[in-house]
Amino acid sequence: MKTTRQHRRSVTTVQLLLALCCCAGLCAPTWAQESAAPQWEAGSAGMPDAQGLAYQMDPAASTVRIYAFRGGAARSFGHNHVLSAPLFTGQVLWPAQAPVPSHFSLEFRLDALALDRPEDRAALGAAFSTRLTPALVESTREHMLGPFNLQADRFPLVRIRSDQIAGEEPKFAARISVELHGQRQLLWVPLTVRRQPERLQVDGALVLLQSDFGVAPYALLGGLLAVQDALVVEFSLQAVASGK
Repeated sequence: MKTTRQHRRSVTTVQLLLALCCCAGLCAPTWAQESAAPQWEAGSAGMPDAQGLAYQMDPAASTVRIYAFRGGAARSFGHNHVLSAPLFTGQVLWPAQAPVPSHFSLEFRLDALALDRPEDRAALGAAFSTRLTPALVESTREHMLGPFNLQADRFPLVRIRSDQIAGEEPKFAARISVELHGQRQLLWVPLTVRRQPERLQVDGALVLLQSDFGVAPYALLGGLLAVQDALVVEFSLQAVASGK
């Protein structure tokens, strides 16, 4: 009798352990079952293969500008700033017979940005009319890109890639992934795209909050003089059909 009871207890214990294992497998958190997000290689502007036309960005005929704004109670002693990207890479892929482009990408380096060029400031009116000395421009650059702000030495690349595109030429809505400061955010942006047989133009703008990417906006004296969290990014991109 004693042996039979021990045998029954042993069987019951094994059954219980098996049931718990099955539950653990069924109830495992979904994030543990998902594959890791694809990683972008530095300097890569590659996009999925598809039949159609691929356009390569032409930096010499394009503009990418970032606007940073003064803030704080003592903002009148500060300055607004404009950064431009003279060098970048990017692509637009437009499948044959499709009413919308399937993908686009844009990539540039923070440490290659030009800051407060006189011609850029002069074109922006009174809010940017202050003439900045080369020493002040260099000091601002060191603060913006330095270890307490954008950390360009650790995170030099800004990458923008489309995730979804809707609309009809020339007006589109694109959901894009923005990688900055080692973090990514998804957001919707409006685009205007004008296409010709061998070229196309893409115009758009977006707002990035530095805090969304783990960046603390530059501030002095407890925020008495500061840079506002919101950055405005505007772009007018010219692209040439590959092989043309």
